[in-house]
Amino acid sequence: MRVHQLRVEEVLEQILPPSTIAPARLHEAMRYAVLGGGKRVRALLAFAAGEVAHAQPESVAVAAAAVELIHAYSLVHDDLPCMDDDRLRRGKPACHVAFDEATALLVGDSLQSLAFQVLSQRPWACDPGRQLEMVRTLAAAAGSRGMAGGQAIDLASVGMELSLPELEFMHIHKTGALIRAAVLLGAACGTGLDGDAHARLDRFAKFSGLAFQVVDDLLDVQANTSTLGKTAGKDAVQNKPTYVSVLGVGRSRELAEELRSEALAAIDRLGPQARRLRELTEFIVMRSH
Repeated sequence: MRVHQLRVEEVLEQILPPSTIAPARLHEAMRYAVLGGGKRVRALLAFAAGEVAHAQPESVAVAAAAVELIHAYSLVHDDLPCMDDDRLRRGKPACHVAFDEATALLVGDSLQSLAFQVLSQRPWACDPGRQLEMVRTLAAAAGSRGMAGGQAIDLASVGMELSLPELEFMHIHKTGALIRAAVLLGAACGTGLDGDAHARLDRFAKFSGLAFQVVDDLLDVQANTSTLGKTAGKDAVQNKPTYVSVLGVGRSRELAEELRSEALAAIDRLGPQARRLRELTEFIVMRSH
């Protein structure tokens, strides 16, 4: 996994504009927000799905970088005072704290644009039709029917009591959509997946995405700020509905294990090529940060 983390970090280093060219401060802030931090789980999922589809790692790295740019943009915007109002991200000051709010807003805008520039440019993709479908997949995952829509629901739900289905609907969009896109984009870089295998990867992505969020909610109440790299306990302070607030700690942990089992069952017929996906499922559920 470390090899793939380094590979996508190298691609991100190359595609981000250098801080030596104008507008220098914006480019510096973009690099600050993206490089040298994060677990790169979404990128690793793309590589793991690519292995199932016999994809070339060099192609997957480009798709994984595009997903990481969208993820980084979402974190920069999520931390803004008008959103979740957090001053810490990945163990260092949030982008709007290290720079300023206006710059952070432009960083998010620029990273989102760069993601689609990278994903749409040639010559890395061999099939233009498939490349166009990948652009569509990422756009849908990032928009109002995906990540941005989930964030809107999250903001509108502060102080409310959501049912479990309502909470799941929110997180299928807010967290799950981009995780699903990472898996599907990684698979799209390869060949030879039939309809059944594609459906299994899609099902895997749904359950692993929900498991990721359940564990995130657990860590928010069980881990400390230094371990998380972001402010712990913030959901409760802001009176946000979470899996822990709806189900309690014990039942949330049980749900994470159930989702883990569902994710693994979805790919049980994909053979040894799905080994990395299985390892990542274990990491998602057992992680400490």
